[in-house]
Amino acid sequence: MPPTLPAAVLWDMDGTLVDTEPEWIACERELVESHGGMWTTEDSLALVGLDLLTAAAYIRERSGLPMTAEQIVDWMVDWMVDRVVRKVTWQPGARELLRLLNAAGVPCALVTMSYRRLAEAVVRGLPAGTFDAVVTGDEVEHGKPHPEPYLRAAALLGVEPWACVVLEDSSTGAAAGLAAGCRVLAVPHVVDIDPALDVTVLPSLAGLRPADLAAAVRRDERPPATSTLDGFGRGKFRQMTGATRQARQ
Repeated sequence: MPPTLPAAVLWDMDGTLVDTEPEWIACERELVESHGGMWTTEDSLALVGLDLLTAAAYIRERSGLPMTAEQIVDWMVDWMVDRVVRKVTWQPGARELLRLLNAAGVPCALVTMSYRRLAEAVVRGLPAGTFDAVVTGDEVEHGKPHPEPYLRAAALLGVEPWACVVLEDSSTGAAAGLAAGCRVLAVPHVVDIDPALDVTVLPSLAGLRPADLAAAVRRDERPPATSTLDGFGRGKFRQMTGATRQARQ
């Protein structure tokens, strides 16, 4: 019997699909130093994977910027969009794996804590229809490591989270995928993955095929009674899924 493919693959963006982490670090440093503050690489690494408002609150507290968290986020997103529209650096193997998943009929969603206008700037560099859904940080109530972003992506695709594979590069994002009940494959980029997390760590996406993802999840499995989904609420997932299916009809 051939391996059963995942019901869907849920992709993180920064550091997983595209190599934007160096730009985020440069962006944060430029913002803080332009106001006379001090910013270190360690400060930037502490923010990897977090939602932008949480990151902005850290920046504001750390540097004393005379800006609100919302103003900091707007400045950084504008800065990043300006860079991305000029050049997108794709992570090794990412576009190739996306093409193979599309050809195999496996739905894909982009699940990022970046805001919609930055995500759309990245997605425009891919063939139309590459992603069946996009979930962004400005469209969820709770950002990663909360499970809401990945639960929302599964609901938009009309699939169960436990039948999905999440691709991540940070412990924060991996924790969100696990909390949603997904299987998680992690490719560390600028930060290491917490060894306490129950994830499969890979050196790269290069050469990865859809059949390789099949080993990460079995579609006939069911989550245990104490699944991490319970912390968010299975009812909430069913509510989101039902609303999505109704909207499609």
